Amino acid sequence: MLKMIGLLRRRRGLSPEAFQVYWRERHALLGQRLPGLRGYVQNHTRLSVYRSRQPAYDGVAELWFDDPAALVAALRSPEMKAAREDEPNFLDVTSLQMILARDHVVLDRAAPAGGVKLISFLTRRSDLEPDAFSTHWREKHAPIAAAIPGMRRYVQSHTDRDALPGAPAAAFDGVPLNWFDDTDALRSSERSDAYVETRADEANFLEPGTTRFVIATEHVIV
Repeated sequence: MLKMIGLLRRRRGLSPEAFQVYWRERHALLGQRLPGLRGYVQNHTRLSVYRSRQPAYDGVAELWFDDPAALVAALRSPEMKAAREDEPNFLDVTSLQMILARDHVVLDRAAPAGGVKLISFLTRRSDLEPDAFSTHWREKHAPIAAAIPGMRRYVQSHTDRDALPGAPAAAFDGVPLNWFDDTDALRSSERSDAYVETRADEANFLEPGTTRFVIATEHVIV
């Protein structure tokens, strides 16, 4: 299964609330019509985040297809054309970024309804090849991070740079997704020994100071 991840920023002059309503209630109707679509999730940056800072992204879209051929067919479809024509109504299309990835499920538990989803965006250490980065992240780092208390589900999305030849270079090497019951559970997890160990291991495969993240609410469309 191939996943297309969209990193979204809202159109200038549009409030976070209006962006979220339009994306969920209007644009989602277009997105769910794409041929070959196997799954569609919208991740809305939590409104409470805006009280203290401007988040890295206003939203993160996840769309699953069987394989690259199915994705190419969707990209060339009239349904995608309609979706793209609607994007300027709520997106800053000049900042839109896409990542093609393969999911590696670390903790396969049910996502909590109405919970908190932490989505991070990783850049590999400059001296590591993509395969070495993915191997360390999957085989060494995943078991450490999976021990963080309060985490309900954990998925690693590994960037597939060869999925579509000629596609623009991906902005990040990987996207981990972590689910918690609520923001209190997320904050509490950061005080654990497992969290400290997880952060310490990041120096072994991540470029320092480059990781971005959003704290989101998940909306399953398809």
